Amino acid sequence: MTIAVVTDSTAGLPPDFAADVRIVPLSVVVDGHPAREGVEISSAEVAAALRNRRVAMTTSRPAPAEFEAVYRELLDAGADGVVSVHLSSALSGTYESAVLAAAHLPGLVEVVDSRSTAMGLGFPVLAAVAARDKDLPDVRAAAHAAVAGTDTYFVVDTLDHLRRGGRIGAASALLGTALSVKPILHVVDGAIVPCDRVRTTSRALDRLVELAVAAAADEPEVQVAVHHLDTPERAAVIADAVRAKLGDRLGALYVTEVSGVIAAHVGPGVAGVVVHRPGAQAKRPG
Repeated sequence: MTIAVVTDSTAGLPPDFAADVRIVPLSVVVDGHPAREGVEISSAEVAAALRNRRVAMTTSRPAPAEFEAVYRELLDAGADGVVSVHLSSALSGTYESAVLAAAHLPGLVEVVDSRSTAMGLGFPVLAAVAARDKDLPDVRAAAHAAVAGTDTYFVVDTLDHLRRGGRIGAASALLGTALSVKPILHVVDGAIVPCDRVRTTSRALDRLVELAVAAAADEPEVQVAVHHLDTPERAAVIADAVRAKLGDRLGALYVTEVSGVIAAHVGPGVAGVVVHRPGAQAKRPG
């Protein structure tokens, strides 16, 4: 038995894993013109457009019919089932589109809400890939277990992009001081919430490292992803510090740029860290 794994383009997967997963793109809409991320528009192009404040930018989810076409293609090619893992339903309607599509293929497609995005989504996807020779419920369970063992933190230069897109939720409490601090945000149960605030970019990067180490807790092995948008130097600082702090406990370290859709909502300068504890239940650092 082989189960096919599907995800969406916000997952931020390292290129080496792209061949193992079917990726359905979301779209970035620039001045009314939609472009599929990773296909017709890149993260760098989104970052450049965001710097032009006169550009209107939104994002859009795939239609249910797009997911259904992918599911049927994979099943027709010989897959015994499909596990489809997607970004948080609290942040996007992508999960809903996948669920609607799966309803047309009962018993053959399982949809998993990662309750996160970027590699907060990517780690559950990789867990499903690792289990894909098992039966459908076991592959779904592997993805769910990875969701429970993953924490996502990030810092933005400004909350304006998240505010305009309606993605900040409780983080709106930080708006009054957004110009004088660097807000540290945490993805909790699929929603973006405030975690901390610091005065400088360097302190923000240090704080992300501290949170990553705390999220690793006492696990003997953890996997870490570091994300950025058009600021590879910030990602390098975080990656080097995480590598030094975790030492032999670091099982894998990935550094990738966030997707165009995420870029549209967080803006240039974002830096983030995702910690995955394989097989562990989530432990929330204070």
